[in-house]
Amino acid sequence: MMDRTDRHYRYFMRQISRLTLLYTEMVTTAAIMHGDREHLLGFSLEEKPLALQVGGDKLPELAECARIAEDMGYDEINLNVGCPSSRVQDGNFGACLMAQPQKVADCVAAMINATNIPVSVKHRIGIDDLDSYEDMANFVRIVSQTGCQRFTVHARKAWLQGLSPKENRDIPPLRYGDVHRLKQEFPHLFIEINGGFSTLQQVREQLQLVDAVMIGRAAYDNPYLFATADSEIYGKDITPLTRHEIAEAMCIYIDKWVAKGLKVHKITRHMLQLFAGKPGTRAWKQHISENSSRLGVGSEVIREALSRVPK
Repeated sequence: MMDRTDRHYRYFMRQISRLTLLYTEMVTTAAIMHGDREHLLGFSLEEKPLALQVGGDKLPELAECARIAEDMGYDEINLNVGCPSSRVQDGNFGACLMAQPQKVADCVAAMINATNIPVSVKHRIGIDDLDSYEDMANFVRIVSQTGCQRFTVHARKAWLQGLSPKENRDIPPLRYGDVHRLKQEFPHLFIEINGGFSTLQQVREQLQLVDAVMIGRAAYDNPYLFATADSEIYGKDITPLTRHEIAEAMCIYIDKWVAKGLKVHKITRHMLQLFAGKPGTRAWKQHISENSSRLGVGSEVIREALSRVPK
């Protein structure tokens, strides 16, 4: 979800669901240590509960990033062991680390020892020829010995060579059964499944077999699918906002950030799919896309676009 789950998208999503756990984009430890920390890690309190996802393999840096995450108020820190991009591999982190389970365990241990917030791991079911169920179970067994309790498993293997990151999200077949078996054989661990889910009905079915479900691309392509998650999944008596109410709620937020000098496109680009599958969605997207780059524009671009969508 690089270039997608920034703070503005997360604030937008929080208007749709109050209770789902949100994640940052993956941020490298080097960027956290040496970059603009407020720009990379800053968030609004309304976004919580919120997990910081990091990429890296150097123990001192991971430990320091865990401390930073806790000090900034994050609810969890997640180590990415699932991204297969060549740039990530060059840094020796992401999915390639699945070939080094003890290395991952050492990284996780360093983070656990540095913080009081939960440390979790997101990984694949396998990489290249290390893709049997036994390989994955061995990885989880070794890493869990550090005290790590939460594992988010993308139910596709990754090919480190020959496929792009996008192709690695689509071409390797989904193997949900391996993740279900993992939960059966490690009942004391919190096992979350990821990969290919796009409806809450699918989520409910998976929750019979695992502890949680992560939704990635579908959350961006059809964000309103989360509108009833608080009631259907969490059992809370919460009436969701309508799509129009969400758009109106974002206008105050937009004007606040525009007043700080932010270009409105940085926020409105995340809202294009709010009316996905509904009458008027084309006019909504077209107006926002064509007018968000106008000099000095603010929330009026959303209100104008909203007038083109029937209630």
